[in-house]
Amino acid sequence: MDRKIGFFKSIQFKLIIAYVLLILVAVQVIGVYFTRQLEQDLLTNHFELLDERSNLLQSQLPDVMGASPDDRDELTAEINSLLQDFFRIDNATAQVIDKNEVILGTSNIGDRNQIGMRNNEIRVKRALLGSTEEGEVQNPQNKERFRVMAVPITENDGTVLGVIYIQASLEEIYDQIQEINSILFKGTSIALVISAILVILLARTIIVPILEMRKQALRMSHGDFSRQVKVYSTDEIGQLATSFNQLTMKLHDATLTRDREQKRLSSVLSNMTDGVIATDQNGRVILLNKRAEELLGVSSKQVMRQPLTDVLHVTETFGVYDLYDHSESVLLDFSNEDGQYLLEANFSVIQEDEGPINGLITVLHDVTEKEKIEQERREFVANVSHELRTPLTTMKSYLEALEDGVMQDVDMGPRFLKVTQNETERMIRLVNDLLQLSKIDSDDYQFVLQWIDFGQFLHEVLDRFEIIAQEKNINLHRHISKKPSYVEMDQDKLIQVLDNIISNALKYSAEGANITTTLLHQGNHVRVSIADQGMGIPRESQLRIFDRFYRVDRARARSVGGTGLGLAIAKELVQAHGGDIWVHSEYGEGTTIYFTLPYSAFKEGDV
Repeated sequence: MDRKIGFFKSIQFKLIIAYVLLILVAVQVIGVYFTRQLEQDLLTNHFELLDERSNLLQSQLPDVMGASPDDRDELTAEINSLLQDFFRIDNATAQVIDKNEVILGTSNIGDRNQIGMRNNEIRVKRALLGSTEEGEVQNPQNKERFRVMAVPITENDGTVLGVIYIQASLEEIYDQIQEINSILFKGTSIALVISAILVILLARTIIVPILEMRKQALRMSHGDFSRQVKVYSTDEIGQLATSFNQLTMKLHDATLTRDREQKRLSSVLSNMTDGVIATDQNGRVILLNKRAEELLGVSSKQVMRQPLTDVLHVTETFGVYDLYDHSESVLLDFSNEDGQYLLEANFSVIQEDEGPINGLITVLHDVTEKEKIEQERREFVANVSHELRTPLTTMKSYLEALEDGVMQDVDMGPRFLKVTQNETERMIRLVNDLLQLSKIDSDDYQFVLQWIDFGQFLHEVLDRFEIIAQEKNINLHRHISKKPSYVEMDQDKLIQVLDNIISNALKYSAEGANITTTLLHQGNHVRVSIADQGMGIPRESQLRIFDRFYRVDRARARSVGGTGLGLAIAKELVQAHGGDIWVHSEYGEGTTIYFTLPYSAFKEGDV
């Protein structure tokens, strides 16, 4: 997602802030150190000047004051003259005070009116006691700061003659310091602005290549590898841009290779006849191909991220991690009331060499038909074995009896031979039916097709059964349409179909019963029905009477010589002609066999 980055969140802003803060801190450190040092030096120089002048006055005044002239005005004039000569300091005033705290002179001409007045400063009093007093005071009215000194005037023997009281204003010095600070602040501001501009220009040389690489990365995320980043220099940023361009080409090649492999894999998975399911390391579904969706009857959205055991309905048998160690196939039963449905699942673990398990691949096969064929094969072998064993056992028993002497019996011998002959013929019929079914199942089974009027053909077949029906006192009724119904068919094969159906109707019909044969037209098919009045077929057996060797009443079927293959052969032959066959029966009320065949109102070649 290409989300625009605001200026205040960009690396360019961070670089500007970092550089400006660095310069600001440096200037502030230098400024603080400079101003404090300057302030200290200015004050020290000022104090040293005051000390120097006070010392000079201190050395001159004892001679003047020690002479003790009688004329006080003369003394004041001399003191004022000394102050004018030795204490010319701006914004500073020096007063000479005698030991009685009376001001004798002042360096400030404007303060001459204070001469003769007393100075009651505490520092003066202490100085008269012989100690030097100094310090800073502030005028409470105008907040002006002063340097105040009270220096005693002493003779050589230590006698205190008076005090030099100095009061010097410090505001000029602090104003100078403030002005210097203002100059430093302006210089700092100008330096910061210039530095910010230089940093912006410098940052662009770093940011522009990075922004281009970011844009290229976003294009690459959308699959566009056609562009490359411009290399502006040979420094580390330039080398990074060169490496990025090489990475782009390699990713382009890798993406093309991946896309080709994904298309191949997708094509393979889509066209596989087997279902494929892939899971993650936790056994949750992450991929299904279309065949797997068809086999399981689900969509990918329904089972995505679901446990594989839930999808395969094996939760009660296996846990998710049990399938990782299950190397044998698992038969999954999805059968329901609509029919049997079986799937075979094979599992394969996705694992790198000696690495962790990354998932599981499950391959599904539809083995419903395979299992059905296998079951039919087992049933077929069992039925054939059973059908052959019964006549063989009977023949063996009768032949042993004949061998033991029954052959000599005039009555029993012929009867035993007749039984063995019947059983032999039954086996021959069984083997012939099996051979015919085998031929029908094979691909090279040939039909001799010709256009025949099926109504006339049906009359001819029924005529052959009239004598048998009369012998059993069974009435054959015919309801056959007189409309020409030409069917392209193998005459011998359909004779066999009708023989099997009509023979069954005669076998299972009692004396005096009716068998009705009907031929109707149904769309582009003829529909033939043969209805008897026999015992009928139970509903649960009606769907299986066309299965091989299936008989509703096995004992009765054998007594009438049935092999259980007649209707199975009829079904195969009718379907081979493009028709269909089915049964309708009510138990105890008779059975009707229906079959259809495609027909035409004209023979091929007729106008």
